[in-house]
Amino acid sequence: MSFPWANHYEPQNPLMKWVDEKLPLPRLVYNAVGAGYPVPRNLNYMYNFGVLAGFCLVLQIVTGVILAMHYAPNALVAFGSTEHIMRNVNWGWMLRYMHANGASFFFLVLYLHIFRGFYYGSYKAPREMIWLLGVVIFLLCMATAFMGYVLPWGQMSFWGAKVITGLFGAIPLVGEPLQIWLLGGYAPDNAALNRFFSLHFLLPFVIAGVVILHIWALHIPGSTNPTGVEVKKESDTVPFHPYYTAKDGFGLGVFLILYCLFVFFMPNALGHPDNYIEANPLSTPALIVPEWYFYPFYAILRAFTFDFILTAQLWGVLAMFSAILMWFFLPWLDRSPVRSASYRPLYRIFFWVLMVDMAALFYLGGAHAEEPYIMFSQLATAYYFLHFLVIVPIVSSIERPKPLPYSITEAVLGKDDDAQLGATVAAKA
Repeated sequence: MSFPWANHYEPQNPLMKWVDEKLPLPRLVYNAVGAGYPVPRNLNYMYNFGVLAGFCLVLQIVTGVILAMHYAPNALVAFGSTEHIMRNVNWGWMLRYMHANGASFFFLVLYLHIFRGFYYGSYKAPREMIWLLGVVIFLLCMATAFMGYVLPWGQMSFWGAKVITGLFGAIPLVGEPLQIWLLGGYAPDNAALNRFFSLHFLLPFVIAGVVILHIWALHIPGSTNPTGVEVKKESDTVPFHPYYTAKDGFGLGVFLILYCLFVFFMPNALGHPDNYIEANPLSTPALIVPEWYFYPFYAILRAFTFDFILTAQLWGVLAMFSAILMWFFLPWLDRSPVRSASYRPLYRIFFWVLMVDMAALFYLGGAHAEEPYIMFSQLATAYYFLHFLVIVPIVSSIERPKPLPYSITEAVLGKDDDAQLGATVAAKA
């Protein structure tokens, strides 16, 4: 984002001048997160979650690299090497709990970041590419998390891998060969562990690369804001540093307090106790469930219990993947010219209904596959697809939004005569 009033980096120190001439990294940092990057002055704390997601990614990479030094991806010793990390490696218990709980907090932050995008219309033009790259990041995170869940080689790891990879077997013609190719055999074993470990180690760096593209795309049109009104003049913005570095710092402090509470006082609260039992292909757990952050999509998968043209399992697989892939088309499904739900009263009602529906899917994904949970899963799944494919397009066409402020300055400080005069002149022209 380039504004004529933005500060420009001019190094004063001779060494920094030389570095900036040869490798303009200081200039890049200054323009990306420093006083050279103006941002809307009305961003609230819901805009902290992007920075928190970046922090979680770094945390997962650092702890993951250290854990990989002590882990053995072999079905005979994988569970034992995990216990070795917990009991014998210096601070190994803390690193593992940081990594395991870090994954949960990473997804918590990602979900809040996505839901904020739904509410404030962050997917609308000219920011479609930012949104599309964000969905790619979420899909990569899901793949990485699933492979990481298999590595401890506990009961839930083994049976989770068997169930999820077994879903590919429902695809006609190519399903069974694809499943064997993914596992390197007919069931999760050494080949699957080696593949999942390699990809689990590699994908976070791929995610980091896509995050760089995501931030790059963000800096072209600039950040959106709670009003959805574009930046018009200098008074609409403030420098990212020190205003939002301080605000993000406060948010990070709150996040770290909650994170440390889980790591040090209830480290297993977000995990499953069966994963502390070594994998046994001959003993099926009473309830096979993924990690909690997969629950909504697992509930959608299990909602299909009938065969109609295709098998129920294949319908479930298609619905589960479609539930996320549908987000790619959201910029074109929502045709309202107004971004923020703060000025869209009808859309705001359905947004909160969607949040209740998502909460239900989170609960139902961890429940037993029996009545009445299956029926509720079917109802919640039906509404989920109805919201994106029917309600959002119709509401965007018939809704009468509230009047928008003339500028961000008016939304923050009250009447903005300069912006109103400019808008009047532009309308007459």
